[in-house]
Amino acid sequence: MSTPYWPLLFDYGWVDEHILNYPFPGSGTLEDPYTVGWTKNDPRDPMQFSQAARWGWTALISLATFAVALATSAYTAPSTQVMALFSVSELVFELGLSAFILGFAVGPVVWGPLSELHGRRSIFLSTYFAFTLLTAGCALAPNMEGLIIMRFLAGAFGSSPLTIAGGILADIWPNQERGLAMIFFSSAPLFGPALGPIIGGFLGQEGGWKWVQGLLAVLGGVCCLAITILLPETFALVLPARRAESLTQSKGRVYVSRLAKGGQEKALLAKIRGALFPPWVLLAYEPIVLLLTIYMAILYGTLYLFFAAFPIVYQEHRGWSQSIGGLSFLGLAIGIATDIIVAMQITIRSTHRSKPDDERCVAISIGLFWFAWTNSPSLHWLISIAAQVPFGFGFVLVYISIQNYLVDAYTIYSASVLAANAMLSLGIHWASCIPAFLALACLPFPFLFYHYGERIRQKCRFAAEVVMYSQQLRDH
Repeated sequence: MSTPYWPLLFDYGWVDEHILNYPFPGSGTLEDPYTVGWTKNDPRDPMQFSQAARWGWTALISLATFAVALATSAYTAPSTQVMALFSVSELVFELGLSAFILGFAVGPVVWGPLSELHGRRSIFLSTYFAFTLLTAGCALAPNMEGLIIMRFLAGAFGSSPLTIAGGILADIWPNQERGLAMIFFSSAPLFGPALGPIIGGFLGQEGGWKWVQGLLAVLGGVCCLAITILLPETFALVLPARRAESLTQSKGRVYVSRLAKGGQEKALLAKIRGALFPPWVLLAYEPIVLLLTIYMAILYGTLYLFFAAFPIVYQEHRGWSQSIGGLSFLGLAIGIATDIIVAMQITIRSTHRSKPDDERCVAISIGLFWFAWTNSPSLHWLISIAAQVPFGFGFVLVYISIQNYLVDAYTIYSASVLAANAMLSLGIHWASCIPAFLALACLPFPFLFYHYGERIRQKCRFAAEVVMYSQQLRDH
């Protein structure tokens, strides 16, 4: 028993004979409507699909996220070409990177709640299509101002995978199986920034900076097409409600989703709408979300400060070419790959979802201090590049841990818009030390959540409600 392919993609309320004749509890009246939920071996329940289908969807949203992450740092590689074309300083050029990351902070505030109201697929597809068009528009920007505006809008619309993808993974993978899928997905937004300068460096040197933006637009277009024809709706609040509407129209009796029967769906949707204005309500009620958001904001700001620092450290101070300068990110890529391999091995061998080894987060501060005081041209380049390995290793640990911890929530990523200014005014040593001291100050966070996370969540209003709603959706 399975859902036909095209209704799976475009008809959220599709029902077959099995569902039409299923004995849902209730009498079918306004006073006692039939209560619609998932059935045993339900053909429309995302968690009931085959492993191959769910891994295919996981790979697709990972590729879409990788394309967005690639766009963040690939922009920095052909910096000299853009500065010469538009006659702007390095500080103004870096605003294009800052604007993109600023868009990452704005977009999740809107796309996360909207995906809870209208479903994952429609918001994901529409925002990603806009990201693709805006990325193509960057190559056609007539001046630096237009490029910065395009980059900001591309970042805002392109941030949708960072918020919606986690919800999709929660929709299609049970808790016990989600660990490996989350590790696979989490590699995308990490490898993208690490590989962006390498790809952008060589492509920009051979074809020009517009070819870099063109490649990103083509990759985005491929992802848009794949999302359109491959990714179905997965949100468990939308699908039963649409099914109830279809059954009501088909059979002339009253059907409602399980949550709607007690008025809980209306209350939940009201809370989601309320989350749009302002979105900080969630942070006010959830101290763990607040602290983890601050922690990841600092770490992401650090990561993108690296992107602004590397051209200065290796191209300006050491005289490397644009393409060879991109290879300076290989140390970061090696650190990321190492931790992902380790995390996958641990997950595969574990019989249950174990807690992460929070001690590894110390590697972030080690890598940052190491890089800060070894990036002088008087020292061999390999020493400072090797410092990226522990940073990348620790960054992956924190990122994957937080993604697993807050898989059903959206996180606002913030970056340092003054990264280039700090690099120019303080010098490459102390500017690199700023995030090192911040990361050092955040060291207690993983240890705190490791030992007291469950106790804190029990006192969190939204976390407790998520557990209650999930249980009600699954109760038969």
